[in-house]
Amino acid sequence: MPLSGWGRYPIVDCPVNFPGSPDAARALVAQLPDSIARGNGRSYGDASLNCAATLDLKRLDRMLAFDPESGTMTCEGGVMLSDLIDAMLPRGWFPPVTPGTKFVTIGGMIASDVHGKNHHGSGSFCDSVAWLDLDTGEGRARRCSATENTDLFAATCGGMGLTGIIVRAAFRMLRVETSMVRQKTIHAPDLAAAMALFEQTSDWTYAVAWIDCLARGSALGRSVLLLGEHATLAELDPERRSTPLHRPKRRVKRVPVDFPGFALSRPIVKLFNRSYYAAQRAGERLVDLDPYFYPLDALLDWNRIYGRGGFVQYQCVLPLATSAVGIRALLEEVSAAGNASFLAVLKRMGPQSFGILSFPLEGYTLALDFPATPASLALVERLDAITAAHGGRVYLAKDACMTAERFAASYPRAPDFRAVLDRIGTRRAFSSSLSRRLEI
Repeated sequence: MPLSGWGRYPIVDCPVNFPGSPDAARALVAQLPDSIARGNGRSYGDASLNCAATLDLKRLDRMLAFDPESGTMTCEGGVMLSDLIDAMLPRGWFPPVTPGTKFVTIGGMIASDVHGKNHHGSGSFCDSVAWLDLDTGEGRARRCSATENTDLFAATCGGMGLTGIIVRAAFRMLRVETSMVRQKTIHAPDLAAAMALFEQTSDWTYAVAWIDCLARGSALGRSVLLLGEHATLAELDPERRSTPLHRPKRRVKRVPVDFPGFALSRPIVKLFNRSYYAAQRAGERLVDLDPYFYPLDALLDWNRIYGRGGFVQYQCVLPLATSAVGIRALLEEVSAAGNASFLAVLKRMGPQSFGILSFPLEGYTLALDFPATPASLALVERLDAITAAHGGRVYLAKDACMTAERFAASYPRAPDFRAVLDRIGTRRAFSSSLSRRLEI
């Protein structure tokens, strides 16, 4: 069947298998000379596509055990984050790290080593993983952790599924008192002010900024910073304290059709950006965790906004020393090109992750969306050059365009990754359109 990532670009014809159990998955892997695991298909580019064999693991969706003393959850790799939250938040537990959508699988979160709005203080998701069981096609699963099969653990965390199938995993969850977030909204008139605010508010657990990527001149990088903390019981109104973990039913809408190209023209997005910036009310208030962590999940199939041709998301991270100059150069390039991105996000990242191919490093990450047009793809090449010139790298879970040369230059531990694959004999057993394109 034709498959794509969330960006709907590229589209690849893939034979798809749907194993219903770890044993069935193990049997399939043993029979297939080349395959890749796929969760819910929420990586944006071609990371979960394999024209030889793609294994859809969403049926490996059992939560197996939970230890309330340590907060450790053990589950299969196909468990959806949304189901985990539905099951555990009423009991007072929340994932320690979450990406911007809850429609991802735990295995996908580990393979991408996802980060969230709290990376500056809490690291990425794999920093909370106690262990994982990995099926490498040998007929058994290997237990991997910080003390057992350590090199394979580091290769799997952020390894984009190229080491094998994550059959099950155990990770520590976060204890929360309520289902609410105390959100603080701050306006930043330009990029320098936004980055200064990130540094000044580093004691907040969560922080993210929306950027008007079309602003120019003195307003370049104009942003709205959204800080967050899990609200305590004492912060709730008295009438809510009897049901602190209750979540109001969220009204969900769906994008029914592919939008025409003019819907994301520069004038329309420019008007939206100005209106959005002006509409954000400064100050603190309590909000439900869904609109804070997952604002776009309320709009199903939002990827159709970019039209039938799909879109590419460009997410890079720049080292702290070059972030100010590099992010400015990226925004100037986008603004000059006139390519409209109404989803432009800036975050402060903490120390580099332990995963061999993990994306995060200490600095700032910028994420931008563009319709997959020839002009946008040419723009992405120019953004890649700016990122490389400032010592940055592109997120593999979002990428659809990077070259093998740029990958090799920005992921210096790639030879270590290949050495692990060679040692366990999976270098050719698991591959994807992404790994072939980047010659991983």
